[in-house]
Amino acid sequence: MATSLSPLEATMTDALPILHHDDHLIAVHKPAGMLVHRSALARGERRFLLQTLRDQIGQRVYPVHRLDRPTSGLMVFALDPDIATQLAEAFAAHRVDKRYLAVVRGQGPEAERLDYALRDEDGRRPKAEMPARKAHTEVRRLDSVELPIRVDRYPSARYSLMEARPLTGRRHQIRRHLSRRGYPIIGDAKHGKGVHNRFFAEQLACPRLLLAAVGLAFDHPADGRRLELGCALDAPMTALFQRFGWSGHLPANHRSTTPSPSAMTTP
Repeated sequence: MATSLSPLEATMTDALPILHHDDHLIAVHKPAGMLVHRSALARGERRFLLQTLRDQIGQRVYPVHRLDRPTSGLMVFALDPDIATQLAEAFAAHRVDKRYLAVVRGQGPEAERLDYALRDEDGRRPKAEMPARKAHTEVRRLDSVELPIRVDRYPSARYSLMEARPLTGRRHQIRRHLSRRGYPIIGDAKHGKGVHNRFFAEQLACPRLLLAAVGLAFDHPADGRRLELGCALDAPMTALFQRFGWSGHLPANHRSTTPSPSAMTTP
């Protein structure tokens, strides 16, 4: 007897979209809901990004950074251990520029740097015995919408499209910072508000965390050139942007290389 796939599994049976591939590294679009690798969270899971990509290209790949399970978007893997070490060091030293898009509840701040210190998390809650560490995220409101619908206690509901650029790499940093500021990301079961999450799931066909990694820029470890990568949104977020009149903010898949700023000298 054939076993039917869930809607999420059905969307993940196709090959991963490859955004960049050279002799040293590969970048792909990670689907929302997919774990990067096997872990304690993997109960019942049958498909993982690391193994799927390895099988797809017939070559071992090495993770150098992370994306949370519910987050979609751009993820880079190294193709050999030396490149993996160099890229991981670049991420750890915050030499990689990262850009995310998020849909949040409320009228988000026009532009602000969020500096709330964060304790480490074990995946469920902050580790109370650990000291809070510095965390910095730059956020900017790109657009907003007001729906004439009572979702919570007000007669209308406001939502904003936020750009987030994390300058540090704490676990769930963007989600926690925006929630702490009063603008939780839609679909965040842990840091958000259920009534808004349910509204987007049931009325707007977005039953997921509305956070996507859409850009990375770093010095290529092999040749030193600045590599800039962009990633389009998945179908549910794209449809939502179009519905809200935010089509002008839709990112696209792209790649470009330029001389690294550190390698440029003034005549």
